[in-house]
Amino acid sequence: MKLNELLLTRSENKCELCLSGEPLNVYEVPPQTYSDQDNCIFICEKCQSQVEKKAELDSTHWQFLTTSMWSEIPGVQIVSWRMLNRLKQESWAADSLDMIYLNDEALAWAKATGDHENDGAVDLHRDSNGAVLQNGDTVILTKSLDVKGSTLNAKMGTVVKNIRLVADNTEQIEGKIEGQLIVILTKYVRKQNA
Repeated sequence: MKLNELLLTRSENKCELCLSGEPLNVYEVPPQTYSDQDNCIFICEKCQSQVEKKAELDSTHWQFLTTSMWSEIPGVQIVSWRMLNRLKQESWAADSLDMIYLNDEALAWAKATGDHENDGAVDLHRDSNGAVLQNGDTVILTKSLDVKGSTLNAKMGTVVKNIRLVADNTEQIEGKIEGQLIVILTKYVRKQNA
């Protein structure tokens, strides 16, 4: 049986964290060298975006952790422990952290990413003024930029429409200037208001 089928059967087509029936994705609980049913879980997009810090942490959404932390599935235990640590400023999360038990091996896995030391702040793309940038936004250059490997000079005030966020670097976006796709540092742009 394939991993997706195993997870679908085990989860009964529900998020293994919040029990939502929303569309589910396989989440490989990091770090891992191979994927199996113990270190992968089925979670909804809302849970996944917050676990991966692609959306603001909604503490009211995560109250289900008081139940999911008791799961017998190692991946669910690890994610529950990490999220409780990110929410430990909430009294219910701090109380749950005092109760949750992980064996030495699971605790080492849970601590391996260092995520438990973070405060849950989301890694977002922000412009020079701190405004959150989204895919498809329009920005204005706040500095003239020489484009490496090109004779193109993007002048201050140039409007760049329909930007794309660079997924693994919150300090970079992609956009077209004079028909050429370039990478632009977010500190040199200002979001154009609609």
